[in-house]
Amino acid sequence: MEKTVSEAIGYRRSVRVFKQEPLEVQKVTHCLKNATLAPTSSNLQLWEFYHITNPTVLREMTTACLGQNAAKYAQQLVVVVTRKDLWKQRTKANIDFLKAQIGPKPPEAYGRREKMALNYYQKLIPTIYTDFLGILGGLKYLFFQVAGLFRPVYRQVRSSDMRIVAHKSAALAAQNFMISMAAIGYDTCPMEGSDTLRVKQILKLPRGAEINMVIGCGIRDKKGVYGAQFRVPFKEVYRQV
Repeated sequence: MEKTVSEAIGYRRSVRVFKQEPLEVQKVTHCLKNATLAPTSSNLQLWEFYHITNPTVLREMTTACLGQNAAKYAQQLVVVVTRKDLWKQRTKANIDFLKAQIGPKPPEAYGRREKMALNYYQKLIPTIYTDFLGILGGLKYLFFQVAGLFRPVYRQVRSSDMRIVAHKSAALAAQNFMISMAAIGYDTCPMEGSDTLRVKQILKLPRGAEINMVIGCGIRDKKGVYGAQFRVPFKEVYRQV
């Protein structure tokens, strides 16, 4: 029986040694489908998930992950990849979806909310994401900083800001995946330490793709959890305003 959300969160630990027991590929795939239901900035879904089950590729990935136990003992690996470079395609997909929801009626018959949604993807998103060698991003940044002197504005408009946005969305999806895995008794370990260039070469990723994290997957060995869980006391991180 699957665990509740709270049970799965409590069960999840970063496991670095896994048993030599196979995982069901379809179950892991289902957890990755849950990952795609995570919230994402502007619904652009600038992510991809590489589910590695091939033994040869797993060995190559272990080397690229600097020989970490979480990769060496993993039965499967998931690489979470950000694709900020796909913003135009994903924007078009959102526009096509909105128009399909609106139905076959002329633009002049669109309601206020429908016009706002389409304008968001047809005008605002291109304004934020379009850049050229960082120059346009810098100009946009200066413009919005000045505008912000007079009213609240969105200030994260540089290319570097949009990279952060893409990585935040990908991390939310990764957490969905790991909690889903915990719910069915499977274990994971997110790894930030890797040779990201080698990972991209192994997966044959394009230049615009970036590695968000590599996640080792398996069933925990009794030696796989390195000690009791430590968290800073809740009262030190919680502020009610």
